[in-house]
Amino acid sequence: MKRFKKVYIEITNICNLSCSFCPKTERLQSFMDEASFRHVIDEIKPFTDYVYFHLMGEPLLNPSVGRFLEICEAQELKVNITTNGTLLAEVKDVLIRASSLRQINISLSSFEANANDGDLETYIDNIAEFIREANEKSQIICSMRLWNMDSGDLKGSNSENLRIMSMLEEKLELGYSISERLKNSLQLKLKNNVYLNLAQRFEWPDMDKASESPKVFCYGLRDQIGILVDGTVVPCCLDSEGSIPLGNILASSLESILYSQKARRIYEGFSRRCAVEELCKRCGYAKRH
Repeated sequence: MKRFKKVYIEITNICNLSCSFCPKTERLQSFMDEASFRHVIDEIKPFTDYVYFHLMGEPLLNPSVGRFLEICEAQELKVNITTNGTLLAEVKDVLIRASSLRQINISLSSFEANANDGDLETYIDNIAEFIREANEKSQIICSMRLWNMDSGDLKGSNSENLRIMSMLEEKLELGYSISERLKNSLQLKLKNNVYLNLAQRFEWPDMDKASESPKVFCYGLRDQIGILVDGTVVPCCLDSEGSIPLGNILASSLESILYSQKARRIYEGFSRRCAVEELCKRCGYAKRH
């Protein structure tokens, strides 16, 4: 068995939206090029069978996304993509014909999290059309997300959720009420390979937040790592600013990075349910574990 269940690769940190729930990166905005991507894939292949095009940014903005999917196919790696869904109509054909694409996660909560005059019906129409075609022509899993439910501490932007569900019922021709079926669950299988998931909003870790209890557990370095667009390796997918750099995969081997003193210290700390890095002590998501 390979060490990581998944490796997150940030193929761009540029986004076409500005969601209220998403931190704004101050890193240099860029796209990962094909040479760098090939190098990253060569390094991570011994450690995982699954890559996720996700961290910051909208991955479908990268004009090489089709080539990246082909490279993963050649290396027998399966790909998951997380997208805000606004560009699905433009890259639909590229995605559907990519045999390496295992799952696409669509953040429906992105729509209401932006102060824009966009048309919700057009947005949902394009997503539903992608799902219908993907369902007919491929085995791609389509997982829609409304990760905007209120929590004890945070209010989510979720007043459009019922309207979104109603539109999905109509456009996917479901013949039942999504909201009724979600009364006792946070996940619903809408049809074959099509899912809707609800979750509470959470706060991203932020060095400007007050430090909380260090008694937390995280799967960072245990079943996942992240690789930022410039090649910086980080312990998990929530280190949006590269606050815990472990090394750069474009300059050092991934093996040497993973077995560095810093990486081992973080891993061993979480084995004791203890966060040793300051960012980890400020992580709202880690509280869930």
